Amino acid sequence: MFLTTYEPQVYFSYIRSAACPGNWQEPEPPYEHKDVEYTRACEAKNLGPVSGPNRQRDLCTFCTISLDQEEVFRTKVYDKSVSPFYGEDFYFEIPRPFQCLSFYVYAKSVFQRDLPVGKVSIRKDDLCKYSGKEHWLSLQPVDPNSEVQGKVHLEMRLNEVITENGSVGQHLVVRIIECQELPLISGQNCDPYATVSLVGPARSDQKKTKVKKKTSNPHFEETFFFEVTRSSSYSKKSHFQVEEEDIEKLEIKVDLWNNENLAQDVFLGETRVPVKILQKKMNVNICIILSVYFPFSPSHLPLFSLCLLQPISASAAHILGDIYRERYEAVLPMVRLLLHHNRFVPFVSAVAALELDNTQEANTIFRGNSLATRCIDDMMKIVGKNYLAVTLKPVIDEICESNKTCEIDPVKLKEGDNVEVNKENLQGYVQKVFSSITQSSSTCPPLMCDVFRSLRHLACKRFPADPHVQYSAVSSFVFLRFFAVAVLSPHSFQLRSHHPDPEIARTLTLISKTIQTLGSWGSLSKKLSSFKETYMYDFFKSFQEDKCIEKVKKFLDEISSNVSKESSGLEDAVVLKEGEVQKRAQGRKRLGKKNFKKRWLRVTNRELSYHKQKGKEALCTINVKNIKAVEKLDESAFNRKNMFQVVHSEKPLYVQAGNCVEASEWLEVLGQVSRCNEGRLATFHPSNYTGGAWQCCKNQSNNAPGCKPCTTTMLANLQLDIDCDRETERIFSLLSSNDTKLQDMEDACASMAVYQGPQREQEEYSKFTIQEPKETFQTLKQLRNVMEELQRQHNIRNDTTAQYGSLNNPIVGKTS
Repeated sequence: MFLTTYEPQVYFSYIRSAACPGNWQEPEPPYEHKDVEYTRACEAKNLGPVSGPNRQRDLCTFCTISLDQEEVFRTKVYDKSVSPFYGEDFYFEIPRPFQCLSFYVYAKSVFQRDLPVGKVSIRKDDLCKYSGKEHWLSLQPVDPNSEVQGKVHLEMRLNEVITENGSVGQHLVVRIIECQELPLISGQNCDPYATVSLVGPARSDQKKTKVKKKTSNPHFEETFFFEVTRSSSYSKKSHFQVEEEDIEKLEIKVDLWNNENLAQDVFLGETRVPVKILQKKMNVNICIILSVYFPFSPSHLPLFSLCLLQPISASAAHILGDIYRERYEAVLPMVRLLLHHNRFVPFVSAVAALELDNTQEANTIFRGNSLATRCIDDMMKIVGKNYLAVTLKPVIDEICESNKTCEIDPVKLKEGDNVEVNKENLQGYVQKVFSSITQSSSTCPPLMCDVFRSLRHLACKRFPADPHVQYSAVSSFVFLRFFAVAVLSPHSFQLRSHHPDPEIARTLTLISKTIQTLGSWGSLSKKLSSFKETYMYDFFKSFQEDKCIEKVKKFLDEISSNVSKESSGLEDAVVLKEGEVQKRAQGRKRLGKKNFKKRWLRVTNRELSYHKQKGKEALCTINVKNIKAVEKLDESAFNRKNMFQVVHSEKPLYVQAGNCVEASEWLEVLGQVSRCNEGRLATFHPSNYTGGAWQCCKNQSNNAPGCKPCTTTMLANLQLDIDCDRETERIFSLLSSNDTKLQDMEDACASMAVYQGPQREQEEYSKFTIQEPKETFQTLKQLRNVMEELQRQHNIRNDTTAQYGSLNNPIVGKTS
């Protein structure tokens, strides 16, 4: 007989595409933290009943993803299931330091606050253990003791005092200076206060600070006094008696609380410091942290230079791609570095030429998972984000919201379905997607056009007798690996906020199949079809017309030739981003309150507007050509996090996003849409104007120029601010974790270079692609030297000389 217990569990996969070693931390200012995270909330099982009116059979759940206690994403609600399948992907940049990545499962409640079922919380230092893998993890209960983060700065001093009768006693002086990075309460800054207690086996003396309003970084600057030992003449020994050796058992306990006024105060965190640390040193200044991270910022140039060595087959980039053939995300940091240094086109041209040299047939061009195809795929995802939004988002929204039935597989038809009507619906959708794509050449990013032009030239040079290869070289990327994939999975490309339901997903699958075949120049030009299904083969015949072929040919010509199509300037307004925000009143009315209100913010390629609710008339509209700057706002301006400002011809628009990821996305979209505006500002004020002066620089003139340089405008075809040190650290981490493979490759190169003539390769060497053994051997030697230097910098950084307990080397406190 077996007794099995079933724990509630959550299943997720996680990929981190930036530095992820254990000895890693955000750089110091002015560098900005921007990691790229790809997380999939897959499913949960064995969810038990929760407290409250919800019963297990009525359990409707959803999953959220949080950075520390700040929610950044949530799935749809799944009805009445104790084993829901979420299956949603989240790809986002992290714009701030964080300590834990957490997954929460909530039970949806109609009449009260959603009830937590459980959570999985992973420290940042441990994330590398889960990267690129899928995991089942047991849910842990959610309680105040588990929601702890931040650090507290204390100064402790042990004084000897002489009493009235001449005896000597000891007083403990505790100065609580400040706290940092306390958790948010319901997405807003807390109202924190601290209690400082001296606790021991027979005593507990407690003091309390004042409440600080609306801040996660309170400055207390309060001092408390405690008697540690007392004279023998003290009359209340029964209440308090501490022998000298009992100092070993005394400790200072600091509790942080959020003041809730009429409700019960919320616990924020706790830490304890033993008094015995003062026995050797009578004055100690310490910083205690509840979750720790480690900074590192290496020099990236030597490693990056090795990635560009010639011949390209002997470069560090080719070596990295060779030892990580199966891990698609391995080349992403290299692509980001190449984009930053404006070296992507020559690099990818070199690796593409190398691949073409090994391609024997024109109809198999760029079909494998090679270094060239992986680099171009990543580049298109980075550079083509807005291009996809402008081209596909309107029609994808229409497909998802109209919800017409498009099933044409006779086996999957439901009772009452009309296959002819469904075919007509599907054909209409395909025509709209196809037209949107073939008419989008004017908005194709210049970098993508440069890459396609190079691929076209290389393909013609390799197969001069094939008239179609110049088109198939381009269509294999732009149709098969870009548009068709985005249609199939719009959520992964930020075209939809959630995965579509199964029926819509089936429609998108059929559309994607058709677009993929339409873009396959070999199938279209030769009037052939790769469909195995008879129903798809029959459906596709309607698109094998000369006008479709001409449209594809014209589109491919425009995005890959020197002559590009000029925009008519009459394109429709396309929604780039919209969502609910908190907007500060702009003070148009002299007596009106300048408070914050919920508004629906909407930005298109033409204007920025805010509305009382979604779908309502615009309360204010700003032409994007009038935007002069889009910048972050200091938290101290309004005691609110995730604030940004839009500076235009009138008063600045102050907006608070829902979380740090949304704030970063708003800044990115608004910065991109206004990047070419005339009259953009060079400086801005990071705070607000109140009390007759700017709070940042104290200048009393309302029209004074800014006191801080504006963020450098990104290139038109780039979608993220690339931190080269962080990307190099990621490459270093990947190479370091495969030192054995690097050594095997080095041995293989040495063997091939020494023994000339035909020879039978050893089995362990055959897994590498080595074309220039001597040059590759030299690169590996240089690579090892660079990695040893980077490791030395790691060791120096970890062997900190900062005093243990200082702000730079804080004590790690206990967390539940």
